[in-house]
Amino acid sequence: MSDHHVYKKVEIVGSSTTGIEDAIENALAECSKSVKNIEWFEVTETRGHVTDGKVAHYQVVLKVGFRIQGS
Repeated sequence: MSDHHVYKKVEIVGSSTTGIEDAIENALAECSKSVKNIEWFEVTETRGHVTDGKVAHYQVVLKVGFRIQGS
């Protein structure tokens, strides 16, 4: 283990029909299947799709930070 950490950020998009929090959870759950050592996220955009005057889909853009293995 080194005495410093190196991180990388990737951008992902999550969606949900039930809410913004679910969109975040869905994105992080799927991302964590292939990206290890996730340590934080930032919501950079929030948007949605409207059908018949109602929210049909929520969508969030996340920047996900993860530690480079071995750092």
